[in-house]
Amino acid sequence: MSRRAFLGAAGVIGVGGVLYGFGPGSSPAANAAPQDAAVPQGTAVPQFAAALQVYPVPSIYPASTDYRITVNGIPVPVQKFTGYDIAQLAMGSGSAQVAVTKINNTNIGSWSISPQKLGISASVSGSTLNFTLPSDGYYIVKLDGRPQLVLAFDPQETNQPPSGGDGIFNVTASPYNAQPGTGGYSTQAFSSAIADASSWGSGNGGQGTVYVPQGVYNVGNLVLLSNTALYLEPGAVLRYTGDAAYYTVNGHKSSQNRDLTWLVSTDFYSSNISLYGRGIIDGNGMASLAPSNLGVNLLAPVWVDGFSCDGVTFRESSSWSVIPVRSSNVTFTNIKLFNRFDMGENDGVDVNESSGVSVTHAIGIGLDDNFSTKTWASNTDITGQVPGQPQPLDSVTFTDLVCWTYCYAVKVGQGVDQPQSNITFQQVVVYDAAVAVGIDHKYGTVSASGITFSDIDVERLDFNNAGNQCWLAFMTESSGVGPTQGVNVTNVKLRAADKTASRITGLPGGTISNVTLQNIVPSGSSSPATTLAAAHITNVSNASSITITP
Repeated sequence: MSRRAFLGAAGVIGVGGVLYGFGPGSSPAANAAPQDAAVPQGTAVPQFAAALQVYPVPSIYPASTDYRITVNGIPVPVQKFTGYDIAQLAMGSGSAQVAVTKINNTNIGSWSISPQKLGISASVSGSTLNFTLPSDGYYIVKLDGRPQLVLAFDPQETNQPPSGGDGIFNVTASPYNAQPGTGGYSTQAFSSAIADASSWGSGNGGQGTVYVPQGVYNVGNLVLLSNTALYLEPGAVLRYTGDAAYYTVNGHKSSQNRDLTWLVSTDFYSSNISLYGRGIIDGNGMASLAPSNLGVNLLAPVWVDGFSCDGVTFRESSSWSVIPVRSSNVTFTNIKLFNRFDMGENDGVDVNESSGVSVTHAIGIGLDDNFSTKTWASNTDITGQVPGQPQPLDSVTFTDLVCWTYCYAVKVGQGVDQPQSNITFQQVVVYDAAVAVGIDHKYGTVSASGITFSDIDVERLDFNNAGNQCWLAFMTESSGVGPTQGVNVTNVKLRAADKTASRITGLPGGTISNVTLQNIVPSGSSSPATTLAAAHITNVSNASSITITP
């Protein structure tokens, strides 16, 4: 079944993880939802409307002071976040009629809806913007001088497990008895449930499932074992506190001058592990740094073969958010990475020394790079406590991304201490960035090769990173001299002009070669560029065999 498969009758709506249906030819009055669904009396839901599942929002997340919205006539909570607001739900096949209203009730002047390539039209009625979204997806709405509003509309869940039964280990049930929302730590309850689920999965040739009901759980380090699935119900939050007494040190970040811990990780040399659902893994931002200056990586699949993550929201990491390390056969789908713009090195997904990795249908927001690949030396601080030897990186694919960052949207490097090969970034919308596509061969002397950037839509370049404010930056830096070769850049639409020249700049001994550019449509033009200068690539040195064609 495709990720856009339709569940339930036409016009299904739901709140708090419950679905309600208005079938064809039915009326809301004849199929009334319970009172907590907050369905306005007499609301007409068109038959083409998608099924909706509105996620419950824990009270720790404040409501927006700028927006209220409805989708297909149903009120949807809007969260106030640092730098932007967020509304989340799931929808089946069909469309979503969205009404975004400014809480201060002033008339709307300018507005925009991204991705711009979809050409979504809207109408303004005083303080309300009305528009129709064609399907689930990740959208960003801007009204006048208000903060951007992120609409994270996931595909409908198709695989939610039962909350109990054979092979299901509910953390709030006996004998685990986790108590969310109490301020205490639920680490032991989770660890015991994970161990029991692993044992069940190993004994039954599958996966035991740890079921996490909605609620806010303070947890220490959680280690997922082989043959285990961890399911986070909508409204479930695993929260990091930063109190060093409850966490182990898993690495160090010299550039941040702080130790790091992995909030959720995999057992070394494990296999067959899943993390899924529509819950949240929360790094608690700057507040978590106050007790001990201990940074957190939210998810670290380390030395695992066969790991999948679907539907989860990651927010407010104080270091790189999601870091597959020395792993293979790893998939991420429908993930959201919501980080702050006022704290650095909070990358979204950094694939480290791994192979057979795919990231599909994701949105990454934060100050630092959204999606990237890296390899390291044996003495690199962040991998100092990872067992075994450094590994090459091979066969990594990123598909269907929305990016918003002060740095690089998609990038190879900076670390290239082990070979990196066969890396693809495709179907990427760059809402805003300093650099849209990049290769930064800074550390290491080995090659980065077989790199593809395809179907890239660049909407804005409002930021500057290390002197770069351009759509493309391929460079070798002085601290590492290694070659970059075999790079394909195809089907790029530039809606914003570079503020600095795009660059392909190698170094002697670290040249950049065999770069092919095709169908690069520069800003202000409807035709592809036929020269590097027309594509705004005018800073070129220690590079060879560069070709550009319409």
